[in-house]
Amino acid sequence: MPLVEISNLGVAFSGVPVLHGINLTIEKGEAVGLVGESGCGKSVTWLAALGLLPGKASVSGSVKLGDEELVGSPREKLEHVRGGRIAMIFQDPSSSLNPVLRAGRQIAEAVSLHQGLSGATARAEAIRLMDLVGIPDAVRRFDNYPHEFSGGQNQRLMIAMALAGKPDLLIADEPTTALDATIQAQILDLLISLRQETGMAIVFISHDLGAVSQICERVCVMYAGRIVEQCSTEMLFRAPRHPYTRGLFDAIPRLDAGRERLIPIPGTVPQAGRMPAGCAFAPRCAHSSEVCHNQVPTLSGTDGWATACFHPLEEPGAPGPSAHILVEKVEFA
Repeated sequence: MPLVEISNLGVAFSGVPVLHGINLTIEKGEAVGLVGESGCGKSVTWLAALGLLPGKASVSGSVKLGDEELVGSPREKLEHVRGGRIAMIFQDPSSSLNPVLRAGRQIAEAVSLHQGLSGATARAEAIRLMDLVGIPDAVRRFDNYPHEFSGGQNQRLMIAMALAGKPDLLIADEPTTALDATIQAQILDLLISLRQETGMAIVFISHDLGAVSQICERVCVMYAGRIVEQCSTEMLFRAPRHPYTRGLFDAIPRLDAGRERLIPIPGTVPQAGRMPAGCAFAPRCAHSSEVCHNQVPTLSGTDGWATACFHPLEEPGAPGPSAHILVEKVEFA
C-alpha cells in the first residue's frame, strides 16, 4: 500500500477549475519531484490534500494517507495529520516564522504539540533538532529571533520545525528558491541526509530541474493543472517525451555553449478560466495537430513512463548538454 494515494483530485476557485484530475502515488521513503512553471498547480495539489485552501475553493476526488481519507475530513483529523504525518515547508521562511517570538520557542511549541513534551524536555528536543539541521551553537541561538538568522538558517529552522512531528512525508515547496547557489546546495544536501537518517518520503516542488535531479528518484511534470509526464528522474533527463518537458530542457542555459540564444517556449500558460478545448499545451506546441486542439490527452504509458500527449517525442533525442550534466549528478551523486 502506498504512503499517499491521490485519485482524480480536482480543485476549483469560485467555480473556475484549476486542477483537473490529479492522480499521484507516493511510496514510503521515496523522493518525488513536482516540476512546472509557476501557476501549474504544484503547490495547490498539496494544499488541497491537507485542507489548507481558502473557503472559496472546492475540492473533489480522493487523497488517502494509508487507509485514511483526507478530502472532506473534519478539522480535528486534519490537524492531527498536518505536521504529524505530513509536514510542509515553504519557499519563504521569513513569512512562516513569527518575527516577535524567539526561534527556539517556535520549534519547542511544535515539539510540544506533536510529541507531548513540555518545559525543559521540549527545549532539549528543540535544541537537538536545531543541531540536526546544522544550526551552529544551537544552545545559545535558541533564544535568538528569526531576524538574527540568515535566510538559509531560517530555512533550516523551518525544516527543524517540520521534523518536530517525525512526519512520514515532508512536502518541500520550493525551499531553495530565495537562496543563493551555495546555500541552496547546503539545503539540498541537508534534505538528502535527513531522508537517509529518518526514512521519510519527500515531495520536492520546484521549477529548478537541477535541484530536482539531485534529490528525486521520480519526477512528475505539471502543466495547467494536469500531470503531463512522469517517470524516473534518469529517464526524464535522458530523453523527455512530452514537448512541454522538452521545452523546459531547451530553455536551460548550456554550460559549454557560446553566445547562442536560448530556445524559449512560445506563448504563455493559459488562464484557468480560459482553457483551450483540447490539450492545454497545444497552442504553444510545434507538434500539435487537429486532434490536439479538440481532445484532452490522458496520461498513459508503460515501463514506468507515462505521458499525456497525442504526439510524444519518440526519438531518444538529447535534451541538451545542461540536461546531460544533470543526469551525471543523478547517477554519481
